[in-house]
Amino acid sequence: MSDQPRKPSLIVAIGMAGAGKSTFVQRINSYLHTQNHARPPYILNLDPAVAHVPFEPNIDIRDTVDYKQVMKQYNLGPNGGILTALNLFTTKLDQVLELMEKRAEEVDYIILDTPGQIEIFTWSASGAIITDAVASSFPTVVAYIIDTPRTTAPATFMSNMLYACSIMYKTKLPFILVFNKTDVESHDFALEWMQDFETFQAALATHSGSKDDEGEPTYMNSLMNSMSLVLDEFYKHLKAVGISSLTGDGIKEFFDAVEESRETYEKEYLPELARARAAREKSLQEAKEDSMTRFMKDFTLDRARNPRAAADDGWDSEEGVEDDDGLDVNIIDRGMSPWPGQYIDVTRMRRDGDEVNWPRPS
Repeated sequence: MSDQPRKPSLIVAIGMAGAGKSTFVQRINSYLHTQNHARPPYILNLDPAVAHVPFEPNIDIRDTVDYKQVMKQYNLGPNGGILTALNLFTTKLDQVLELMEKRAEEVDYIILDTPGQIEIFTWSASGAIITDAVASSFPTVVAYIIDTPRTTAPATFMSNMLYACSIMYKTKLPFILVFNKTDVESHDFALEWMQDFETFQAALATHSGSKDDEGEPTYMNSLMNSMSLVLDEFYKHLKAVGISSLTGDGIKEFFDAVEESRETYEKEYLPELARARAAREKSLQEAKEDSMTRFMKDFTLDRARNPRAAADDGWDSEEGVEDDDGLDVNIIDRGMSPWPGQYIDVTRMRRDGDEVNWPRPS
């Protein structure tokens, strides 16, 4: 049995705007506090534009990047401001990971609350960098939050499933569908549609707008019928839970799914990550060896053509030799006085304090 301490499970909360993502994070935060008050979760807020969050994050992007100043300085709109703020925050990701690693033995769960504009996180370079970095360090699961009352229409349900499918295959991480707001609408219909595509097709056939004036299925109706068959395999690898962020129903079942997903991460994602790293290292090593081989070949050929050049390659032993004391190198003890580029604890940087001057794009 390994003597390594158990790393905390990391939950990336992703969802469409208005799906109740921040409320969901607040609910699971409250649940974890009641389960073990001595080991509360470690929470990161990655939404720079949110005015208020119903929980106290340990690391808040708003403490590092002023979203409104970013819009003003870079002449950006709302979405561009969020994307740029996230890009700027990613430049300090090494510091964030270091803070998380320091607290790893004190917490059981790390939670990332992502921006409400889902495409900004899921399809941006900074979102991919953050996801890959945390997944390389901690057992990670993606929680895709769905607004259940607004998914009762077959077309909306299919849109959500297609988006979930694209995110799952992009991240390649364990994935949990979280049907939120079950206190308003039960998610049973969604589970039935996922388990039996014929039931979904029947619901689609009875939905308004499924047929044209001649009584034939519309193009969109035919497309969704076909997609339901395609996604049938996708559903088999999904975990789906219904929860209410308002009442707390289903939260225990959610964490049961997280534990199962942790096993999937360790059995499937970690070996794949190790294979990818090994392949990358092998490719780099082969490139280095090929470069060295070509260099030695060219070097040998040059020496063969011009043997006298070898005598000119040296230098006078009395010239160019200096004492090591003359080297202009400063060794910095990072535990002593401040130095240029000193490590900054992003959890203690306040917007009301020193202004952060980000570089302007070239």
